[in-house]
Formats: sequence, C-alpha cells, structure tokens
Amino acid sequence: MIFMASIDIPSGVQVSVSGDQVVIKGKLGSTSKKISPRFFSVKTEPNKIEIVMTKNKLLEKKANLAVLAFSAELVSSMKTVQTGIEKKMVVFFSHFPMVIEVKGKTINIKNIFGERVPRTTEIVGETKVEVKGQDVTIKGVDAYDVGQTIANIRTACYSIGDTRVFQDGVYLTHDE
Repeated sequence: MIFMASIDIPSGVQVSVSGDQVVIKGKLGSTSKKISPRFFSVKTEPNKIEIVMTKNKLLEKKANLAVLAFSAELVSSMKTVQTGIEKKMVVFFSHFPMVIEVKGKTINIKNIFGERVPRTTEIVGETKVEVKGQDVTIKGVDAYDVGQTIANIRTACYSIGDTRVFQDGVYLTHDE
C-alpha cells in the first residue's frame, strides 16, 4: 500500500520544491524544510502539495510515519509564514541585577550571578529578539529557529550551583 498525503496550500502562501528542499514563502517571510528522499517524495500542483511514500517494503512503517510528520511540519510552516510565532520571556533575578543586550546576532547576558564576564549566546536564523526592561520577546516565522533561540538563552542562564537558592535567569512565560 502506498501512503500519500495531500495538503491544500492557503492563499497568500507560495510553495516550491528545489532539490531536497521545500521552500515556503508568506507575507512575513520564508522557511525551508528538508526532504528525506529515502522515505518520501514531494510534488507541487496548483494549490496543493502531495507527499508520496517510497515503495521500499522494508521501510514501509518508517516511511508512513515520516510522511505524517512531514505533512504536519508543512501545515505548521504554512500557518507560521502568515501569522508568525511570538514567545515571551521574563528576566528574573533576586540576588544580582541582570541586563540583557542584543547586538546583531548575539545576546549578551550581563551580571548574571554577579559574574564579571557577560555570557553570550546566538540568535538562530531570521529570529528577532526585543528586550524592553524585564520583558524579552522572541519573534520569527520558523518554529525551529525560535525554539532554538529560546533554548540558547535558557542554556546561557544555567546555574551550576543549587537552583533552589539561585533562581536567577530568563524564563518562558507566554506561548502563542
């Protein structure tokens, strides 16, 4: 049995397949997803994307799951290039006042745990980071890039000591 998924392309979204990449463009930006040719192939038709499983009998179960996962990724990406993703974080400190600065593609976290050298981390992809006082807003069109930027900030604020005593850091407060 050949498993196939068919996805309707919403108006205002352009989808193109080039090599092993599916490029999705919308009003807020574009994102790309990598095709796994071992499990499936992708074809575009007017207002429709078709994902067809390969005919390898040994990989049938994995290919079915890969088609389902990739179709869910495409549907999510088509939504986010139109509406965007916005996550909110808050700077929390009780011992030493922290300051967060954004310079280009890097984020500097100053005075965390009273350290003299600022901790730095990277902004992934085309993600935008805005800092206003204690509020940090992360916006983008690619869910992976936004999530990885949040993870980078959380990793940079990691406390080596007892986390029950030093709860300073930057925490995710609002998902949309």
